[in-house]
Amino acid sequence: MPRLMRVEYAGAIYHVLSRGDRKKAISLDDVDRQDFLKTLAETCQKTGFEVHAYCLMKNHFHLVIETPRANLVAGMRWLLSAYTIRLNHRHELCGHVFSGRYKALVVEGSGDGYLRTVCDYTHLNPVRARLLAPSSRLLEYPWSSFGYYLADRKHRPGWLRVDRLLGEHGLGQDTAATRREFERRMEKRRAEEGDPARWQGLGRGWCLGSREFKEGLLRRMRGQLGTNHAGALRQESEREKAEGIIAQELKHLRWKEEDLTRRRKNDAGKAALALRLRQETTLTLEAIAQRLHIHRNTLRNLLQARRKTNEMRS
Repeated sequence: MPRLMRVEYAGAIYHVLSRGDRKKAISLDDVDRQDFLKTLAETCQKTGFEVHAYCLMKNHFHLVIETPRANLVAGMRWLLSAYTIRLNHRHELCGHVFSGRYKALVVEGSGDGYLRTVCDYTHLNPVRARLLAPSSRLLEYPWSSFGYYLADRKHRPGWLRVDRLLGEHGLGQDTAATRREFERRMEKRRAEEGDPARWQGLGRGWCLGSREFKEGLLRRMRGQLGTNHAGALRQESEREKAEGIIAQELKHLRWKEEDLTRRRKNDAGKAALALRLRQETTLTLEAIAQRLHIHRNTLRNLLQARRKTNEMRS
């Protein structure tokens, strides 16, 4: 089964989701839920994780965490295994609690609203699951971090960080007035939950952020993707690598991007560029032809001719 690569670096932010084995409950009572939060607190103490938001549901959980050290995998391994051992011991059970690999969406924390999107999505989970009556406040769901956002800082756990989310909402100092305004805004967003387009990009994919952010992540992963990683991710990495080669060749040829369209399809510069892409990336002929504005058959002929020329010179 293709796997998404775990991207780890200091200061990374993730939206983490893990479901119960065979979609079963991940906690059987409130003692279990309290123990999950206790185990999460221990994980933060061990790893330095900073939690921006969390929500415990019947058969899954959401975490928005920041890793000051590049240790997502080690921290999540400890959290999930420790909680599983404790739950099984308490209820005299055995076996898995969580199903397969957890999902970890890498989130841009630039202040452009991506962190706000995943935190709001996390806090509004009880609304989407219809666990709150229309007349109930979002505050009334006890198993999310939303209630702590409305509490005085002295009543919050030390591992919960609220300043970045409040900042992305345009709210400054952590005051009683700020907390009231935060609740008002979230209740307003709750009323807009019927629009599924608001959460586009969260259900699939491997990162949430700007194009520049994604390109930077792909550069980090270059050379680290194996055949066991998801094909879409490998393709994105190869396309990013190809764009770097194209930028180098355009600079060398003193061309602009438009020249790839304007110049003849059998131009020597295009042929050299096509050959580099074919030799140094795994892009298909179709992908290279489309990017360089060359017909596929013309590209094949160009590559064959270019190879023969290089062989004769050597």
